[in-house]
Amino acid sequence: MKKEKTVSSEKKTLPKILKNKWYLYITEFFAGMSVMAVELGASRLLAPYFSSSQIVWTIIIGTIMIAMALGNIYGGRSADKNPDPDKLYGRILIASVWIAAVPFIGKLAIAGIAGLLVVTINTNFLIWAAFLTCMVVFVYPLFLLGTVTPSLVKYTVDSLDDSGKTVGTLGAANTIGSIIGTFVPTFISIPAVGTAVTFLIFAGIMLIIGLVYFISSKRGAVKASVVSALFVVCCFTSPIMGFAFWEKGLTYEGESVYNYLQVKDSLDRTELSTNVLFGVQSVYVKSGELSGMYYDYAMAAPLMTSSPDTADVLILGMGTGTYAKQCMTYFDDITAEGVEIDEKITDLAHRYFDLPENVKVTTYDGRAFLGGCDKKYDVIMVDAYQDITIPFQMSSKEFFTLVKEHLNENGVMVVNMNMRSESANGINSWLADTIASVFGNIYTVDVAGSTNRELFASDNSHMTDVLTDNINSITNEDLKLLMNSVNSELTQYSAGNRILTDDKAPVELLGMKVIDDIIQDELVYYKQAFAEKGIKGLLE
Repeated sequence: MKKEKTVSSEKKTLPKILKNKWYLYITEFFAGMSVMAVELGASRLLAPYFSSSQIVWTIIIGTIMIAMALGNIYGGRSADKNPDPDKLYGRILIASVWIAAVPFIGKLAIAGIAGLLVVTINTNFLIWAAFLTCMVVFVYPLFLLGTVTPSLVKYTVDSLDDSGKTVGTLGAANTIGSIIGTFVPTFISIPAVGTAVTFLIFAGIMLIIGLVYFISSKRGAVKASVVSALFVVCCFTSPIMGFAFWEKGLTYEGESVYNYLQVKDSLDRTELSTNVLFGVQSVYVKSGELSGMYYDYAMAAPLMTSSPDTADVLILGMGTGTYAKQCMTYFDDITAEGVEIDEKITDLAHRYFDLPENVKVTTYDGRAFLGGCDKKYDVIMVDAYQDITIPFQMSSKEFFTLVKEHLNENGVMVVNMNMRSESANGINSWLADTIASVFGNIYTVDVAGSTNRELFASDNSHMTDVLTDNINSITNEDLKLLMNSVNSELTQYSAGNRILTDDKAPVELLGMKVIDDIIQDELVYYKQAFAEKGIKGLLE
């Protein structure tokens, strides 16, 4: 005899709004959307401090998955033990306020965690800092959102006859919400209004979901009022705190699809940074003189060609055009064009860095540009490496082969390697070995006063002789003095067999090791200050 499958007695006591399955599906939809939006927002919150490398992404995804798994377990057990929907929608309200506060508390947490780690660890600073930040800032609200699905199953399933269909619909609602929550922050909200407001938008959506429940069920008025007031406070506090909140007088601070962007202006120079912690990416010297940075050393590349004054130069990673402008200033009829994936950087270049309108800049990925370009150049500069975020597709043997195919006979490639390391197995050694597998002659020079190293590559075995001859014809004394210094310090590279390929290029791990060494060198001062004066020493 067939047993009758009945509606559980708990469902009969649910508030009227929860008897409408559409509201439950909407809750699931927006919960999925918010989880993905927070995940993407987390990457943008951490990137200016810890980079946007695959390592940081792994930490973000891993900690969020831990939070969701724990939330699923707790939510299921809670729904079985006490299926009061007030508890679920109360958790949604708490999560919404926490997410709204993330842009504020997250930056303070990063500063506090970094300060703590300065005096407590000796290795893997970025990994520990990123991991602890994710645990402190993101695990709790996403744990709360992780309780949504198992709780909704409890309220949505009518009987065993339709349980599969109902759970499948909930899953589909969550997945569709997640898809939208993936695309909207990346392509719409973050470029348009920034990371902080993006957090507020999705927090506001979850707040509305929770308020609709409590208002319709005519309970939880105090809870709803307090949470709403806290959310309003977050709306005023979260957007006003910049990523570099300790910096005063920034000319510009904003975000693009690809980067955090910061412009500093002083009497003699303007600087662009795309990372809070790792220095300057572009500079404009208002006097028109040499920049004092690696761009100056890279000026040796045109001088390694037969006709530097008429050389055709391509810059992959144009930035604000520092190198292009310097080449055009010091060589009479040189032609320079660039490829820059971030259109907003190009806009800033015209706005703050005096990039001439006649300098062609293509908004595209550097490798993809070469793949669709037939033109050949005398000099190609590869300057697309920022701190640990070295694009693996622009570090492989296949990429450098593509660069070589776009050079004229005896053309020169110059690569800015901005994480100099003395390690025989460091990232620069891997890059140099990879380049040496493509080009016949490799020379390197360390940039004084920085962690940069310039690498020059060509199939012209007489490239240094050409450099020497061309230096003698330079009329600008400052450039001539610098080029003589560069020439005297050039070291021919002896290649090994560490080859990066499209299939295997562990640039993030290799870069992390170098970054760790650099950070440890920088932290020596702070550790000494802490040892001598404690917290007071760090604050001073």
